[in-house]
Amino acid sequence: MLIRDFIPGEETELRRVFMSSVHTLARDFYTEEQLNAWASAACDQQKWASKIIAMRPFVATVKGQIAGYADLQASGYIDHFFVSGDFSGQGIGSALMQHLHEIAARRGLLQLSAQVSLSAESFFIKHRFLVNERQTALVMGTPLANARMSKALLADNSFKPTPLCGTA
Repeated sequence: MLIRDFIPGEETELRRVFMSSVHTLARDFYTEEQLNAWASAACDQQKWASKIIAMRPFVATVKGQIAGYADLQASGYIDHFFVSGDFSGQGIGSALMQHLHEIAARRGLLQLSAQVSLSAESFFIKHRFLVNERQTALVMGTPLANARMSKALLADNSFKPTPLCGTA
């Protein structure tokens, strides 16, 4: 596996990864209507391309095929984090998350945050993110439950544990 910077021209392939991730990995958590609102087959390709270019994601490839991608904004916000359903359970997501942590350390970030789908919540918890708030987002007029999650980082980019109540 190789993780590298996005190369302009890969927008369509990243759209395929996004669609596969949503419609394959999230199908046990959302209705068909919700999945189609989130990842509609109808897409403004120019708008999608502009978003991807502005996001400047990192791309995970396996044997030359794009398996997943994720971005890290200057604020520490992760806007997109998707692994193709074809590559689920192969460590792609964990490798991307590790890469984001390395980038965060280089940038001196002290916190990561994301709005995380129900299907990705356990993955983010495994990587020590905490749920800050459960919410419902309206996507194409359709409500989708998700969670705002974050993770505090220390200067060396290790995890900053939350103290337990009642400890001295």
